[in-house]
Amino acid sequence: MEVNKGNAAQALALLETLAPRELWFGLEPAYLRGQAYLLVQDGAAAAAEFQKLLGHRSLLRHELIGALAHLQLGRAYVLTGDTAKAKAAYQDFLTLWKDADPDISILKQAKSEYSKLQ
Repeated sequence: MEVNKGNAAQALALLETLAPRELWFGLEPAYLRGQAYLLVQDGAAAAAEFQKLLGHRSLLRHELIGALAHLQLGRAYVLTGDTAKAKAAYQDFLTLWKDADPDISILKQAKSEYSKLQ
């Protein structure tokens, strides 16, 4: 809720208590922490959180945050100025969603953001 409200600091404080047991929660805390770091424009910390998800793909199976982690990782790399890694992350996301309904707003946003990296 705090991430959705834009309260990144409060979200990070609450999520920190889950860090020792985050694998029990299916890595959603890492995803939310990454979102909070994006809110405060800390690309390096956000990238580290989204990399956690990608490093544990077997735990995510077919969960939406597994695919979205690629997109968020791209956004994190944009903040760090690493265009090459950002492009690769966006490409990974777009490949995963290549057969998705083209009218889905997150897909439209991703395509727009990716085109700006070209």
